[in-house]
Amino acid sequence: MWIYQKSLEFPVKIKNPNPALAKFIVTALGGPDGELAASTRYLSQRFGMPYREVTGILTDIGTEEQEPL
Repeated sequence: MWIYQKSLEFPVKIKNPNPALAKFIVTALGGPDGELAASTRYLSQRFGMPYREVTGILTDIGTEEQEPL
C-alpha cells in the first residue's frame, strides 16, 4: 500500500511572477529545441547507426540529455 501526497520537495515562494522567463524555461525543457526533444533525437538515431561505437556514443549523449537540470 502507498500514499500519494502531492507536495514539492522544496518550498517555492514566488514574489514577482515573470511570464516571459517562465515561457523561456518551459521552451528550454520541452520545446522543439529543448532537452527532451534532443534526447529523443539522439536515442532514436542510434538505431540507424551501422557502427556499434557510434551507437554507444549516441546512447550516452541521449541519456545525459535526460538528466534533470
